[in-house]
Amino acid sequence: MKDVIAHYYFRPDGRTTPQEAAQAIAEEQSTGTWTTLTSRLDYVRRLDGIVESVEASGRGYLTAIRFPVEIFEPGNVPQYLSVVAGNVFGLGRLEAVRLVDVEFPESLVRFNGPNFGIEGVRKLLGTHDRPHVGTIIKPKLGLNPADTADLAYEAALGGVDFIKDDETLTDHAFCPMKERVEAVMARLDEAKSETGRNVLYAVNVSDRADKIVLRAEEAIERGANTLMVDVITCGYSALQALAEEPGINVPIHVHRTMHAAMTRNPEHGIAMRPLARLVRMTGGDQLHTGTVSGKMGGKAEELVLDNHALTDPWFGFKPVFPVASGGLHPGKVHAELEALGTEIVLQAGGGIHGHPDGTAAGARAMRQAADAFLEGVSATEYAKTHIELARALKLWGTS
Repeated sequence: MKDVIAHYYFRPDGRTTPQEAAQAIAEEQSTGTWTTLTSRLDYVRRLDGIVESVEASGRGYLTAIRFPVEIFEPGNVPQYLSVVAGNVFGLGRLEAVRLVDVEFPESLVRFNGPNFGIEGVRKLLGTHDRPHVGTIIKPKLGLNPADTADLAYEAALGGVDFIKDDETLTDHAFCPMKERVEAVMARLDEAKSETGRNVLYAVNVSDRADKIVLRAEEAIERGANTLMVDVITCGYSALQALAEEPGINVPIHVHRTMHAAMTRNPEHGIAMRPLARLVRMTGGDQLHTGTVSGKMGGKAEELVLDNHALTDPWFGFKPVFPVASGGLHPGKVHAELEALGTEIVLQAGGGIHGHPDGTAAGARAMRQAADAFLEGVSATEYAKTHIELARALKLWGTS
């Protein structure tokens, strides 16, 4: 494939036929405008977007539009998005339009991709053939570095593989990033001496474009073994800058905060799949994609395909670890693993820290729920011999 194929769902307004609506998308995002242009000469017309197909789908239509590769600047993801997801969402002739997916030719995906990916992250932790269990420091804001570190220590003792800042915590006066990293990593070293296990801690380095690499380097200098970036608010170029910086030699965990402004409406905006592809291209090692049973759940069939966009063979890029997060607790683990498989990070914040016996017990309960699934036993049955899981199920149930 030489060109870019963008797939859209749309509903035309009452004065526009489906074919006319698809043509309007193709023209608006390539060489056209609302009026006749004397400057739209033949050599310009060869760069027109071309409507490949239009077919009925639900209340609207699906269209595939071919955009000539020449209208994309290789390596410039902001410019890619300006073509496939630019003014189209404001077109008056469309009642709704959603970018469903994008197919890129090899000439436009000459990025490094993930430096670690699933295999690299597993190697750091020494895990095989099981889901990772992670947690988020809760409350998401307000704790000082010492208390943040204490929670991380308890979670590590309980058996989590991964700990992260929440999306709103960066470098605050009440919890400075440098002090937080030093405190957390010191307590994780203590936990390792007691358990023999490595645990990753993703510090949120989200910042303005000209400072994010420096902030990441400062975190690594203080011992950070994973970074986190809010990719929608910072931009894909920020992720690319982190992944391509030679001195940054730790995994990058990608949070999708603000994504639902684009992904939530099933008829308008941008689906998760193209966003996931861009994360993989620009170097994310782990990415939140959603849950089938949590508070930010989505349609299981769509989520499975989103995760496949991260893990299936694609231009030689390493597979990205999908992350299920948002309202998870031990009683929901079976539903997540049954739908999404075990090549995933199960991430619980309140579902670990809210355990009646504390954070360490909550972490054990999540691990026990995952172990039960792997052994082909229901969580309820497994809880008969695992008190932490039993206490969690009594509090939250199994759905």
